[in-house]
Formats: sequence, structure tokens, C-alpha cells
Amino acid sequence: MARRFIHFAFFLVLSLCAGIAGAARQPIVLTDVAGRTITLKAPATRVVLAQARHFPVLALLHPDPVSILAGWSDEFKTSFTNDYEQYRKVFPAIARIPVVGRHTPDTFSVESTLGLRPDLVLLTSAFAGIGPGMKPEDSPLIRAFESAGVPVAVIDFFMDPLKNTEISLELLGKALGREERAQSVLAIYRERMARIRSRLDASPKERPPVFVHAHAGSTDCCNSPGVGTFNDMITFAGGHNIGSDVIRNATGQIGFEYINSRNPVVYVATGTGGAKRTRSGLSIGAGVDEQTARDSLRKVVASQGLGALAAVRSGNAHGIWHGFNDSPLHVVFIEALAHWIDPELFHDVSAQQTLDELNAFLPIPMQGTFMVSLSESPGRGSQSDKAAEAAAQ
Repeated sequence: MARRFIHFAFFLVLSLCAGIAGAARQPIVLTDVAGRTITLKAPATRVVLAQARHFPVLALLHPDPVSILAGWSDEFKTSFTNDYEQYRKVFPAIARIPVVGRHTPDTFSVESTLGLRPDLVLLTSAFAGIGPGMKPEDSPLIRAFESAGVPVAVIDFFMDPLKNTEISLELLGKALGREERAQSVLAIYRERMARIRSRLDASPKERPPVFVHAHAGSTDCCNSPGVGTFNDMITFAGGHNIGSDVIRNATGQIGFEYINSRNPVVYVATGTGGAKRTRSGLSIGAGVDEQTARDSLRKVVASQGLGALAAVRSGNAHGIWHGFNDSPLHVVFIEALAHWIDPELFHDVSAQQTLDELNAFLPIPMQGTFMVSLSESPGRGSQSDKAAEAAAQ
């Protein structure tokens, strides 16, 4: 009897192990933002990023994002220099990730990418050449990878961020075998976005004009968002993007005369901290202290003749890290802008607190200054001042 029981228990354990192994081998079925169905045999461990700007998104989901990269563009290294150096100190293997192009489709090498034997290639709609009304299968890039048997997924945090961010983050969570972590990040994202939406819905007001000065100081005055991207975020935060009235693309140029005539109540400069841009632009982001960021913001305003703007004269002028725009971290930009637009309605909203919470998911927390005001005590109230007042109440 005892021997039969031992045999039974032994085969039961074997059956359970086989069942677990079988479950682990179940294919992973994904749906990307283009509506395509992608099937992975297992969680991806050799990912190619066509645009390395999305590396921080992978870092939100994976404790060692460098280990899963088979290749990427040179964008993170060149445009986010300080962030790259912080990762290189902790993950030296980042310097050995093969580069498959710059951050543009014309420099991207399909041949080099295939040679890296990826199990997942990540593209955006714009990078894949999927324009309005086009079918995903018409993309030469997608066709090339599909014909080679390489899974390719389309993600988006840029062209239609308010629609596609949750879809993209859920896809990446499943693709990397990090669904629980992705849902934790999404829980914060959804709660913060819902708070902004519900307050604006409950207190409808006229949307004041806002000027977002993109990559401030690194180009002639003045680069501005047009439609999509930052425009959607500005609208969500309760403002009106003055660039959207004259720019029909994602970005474009507007002159001082036009900006001044629209009398924006909020001025926001953006920058990345990349070495090439900070020579004349906004110095902000990883490794930058608050005073340096504020001094560079003052320099941008002065050098581009923006001191006469009412928003600048009233103290409602600010700088923010441009990298928030192509990531779920755009919720930080939205919260900061909502507070700058209406500090009374959003008196207890702290974009820095949200960034601190999301930082807990990153293997290397974002250290530096990512938001700054032109004045240490801006007339409409700083994030830290209002947060402190709310905490004291």
C-alpha cells in the first residue's frame, strides 16, 4: 500500500510539473496599436528598439532593461546623454548594444537588425511609415520582418498618446513577461489622469492660452507643438496650445509677434539635457541641479527675446524635461501644466510626487531637476509650495 502511494505521489508530481511547463510554453498573443495580432513563443529576451527613446519605458517594466536589448538606435546615447551615462555606470553592457541606425527610418538597417536574431522588434506607426488611412501590411518595414519570421509590434506614446499609451504599456508588459509590473504602473497613471479629468469636468472654464517652447533655445525662436503629442496633453491639462492654431503638423515654428499677440498665460520651455542642445538650450534632466536649470531657463528667455511675454513677467514661466512627452511619464508633464494653469484647482497636485512614485519602478531612479520655475517663488505658486500648503491643511 505504501509503495503504491509513493508511486501515485511521484506520478502526480510529474504531472503537475508537466502541466506547469506546458503552461509556461503557451504562446503570448498581443494586439498592438495598429490593431495587428502578434504571437510570441515566450517572453521576449532579444528586443530591438527602432527608437531608443523608448528605453526608459522598458526600464519601468524590467529590472535589467539592458539585458533584453539585442539592438537599438543611437538616440538614447546622443539625445539623452546624461541619462545614458547614469545607466552606463550601473549597466556597463549598455555601451555594447549594437546600433542599427539613428532614430529615423532612412538610417534604420533591416539587414543589421535581422543579423541580431531578435525575438521582437518595436516600431512606431510613424517609423513604420503607416500614414493616415494606410494599412499596417503596406509598411515595407513590417513586411520585411514578417517575411523573415520576426515578430514586430507597433507601439505609440507620441502621435496619439492619450489613446495609445495604455495599449502600448499593456502590450510591453505581456511581451516581456512583466504584466503585473505593467499593471502597477498603469494604476498610478490611470489614477492621476482621472483626477485631472474629473476636476476639469466638475469645474469647466475657458481654456487659457499656453505656449510650450519645444527644445527651447536650441533652434531659432520658436519651435512649438502643433497637433497631436504635446497638444493633446495641453488640452487634457486644461489649456489651449497656441501653436495648434497655425501648425498643422506635430511640430513647427511660430514667431515672437504671433506668440505675443496670443498673450499666453503660461510659458513652458522644454529640453533634454543632451550635450548638443544644452550649449544654447535648456539644461534640465538627469544630473542637473535646480539652480543650473533655472539659470539656463533665464538664459533661453533672454537670448530669444521672450522677456516681454506676460507669462514671463508674471512669473508663470517654467522649464520641463522634454523626455516626458514620448512615454507614460507624460502624466508628470500634464500634472505640472495643470498646476501652472490653475494652481487653485490643482493646489494639492504635485507632479514631483508622481515622478517620485514612478521612480520606484526604475532600476536607476531619475535623479536631477526635471521641472523648474523661472522664479524661485513664482507668482502663481510653485509645485513644492502648494504641495506643502496642502500637506499642512
